[in-house]
Amino acid sequence: MLKRLLFLSILVFSLVGCENTTYNTPTVRRNAIGGAAVGAIAGQIIGRDTRSTLIGAGIGALAGTAIGHEKQKNYYRRRYYY
Repeated sequence: MLKRLLFLSILVFSLVGCENTTYNTPTVRRNAIGGAAVGAIAGQIIGRDTRSTLIGAGIGALAGTAIGHEKQKNYYRRRYYY
């Protein structure tokens, strides 16, 4: 129980800490949600339990956020430098 509480509090504080960064744009959020959905489906198919689904969703959300952030950086690069 204590581990779960610690994990959830770290998760909440990390999400709140990223509120006003470049990761909080519509493109990044859309890709994070899509990545979480794809990761959850893949985790469920591979592991066939809730734990695998949640792990897949977390990994997918991180990957989607990274992809969205790179897309956003490339958009601004093309917009301002070309």
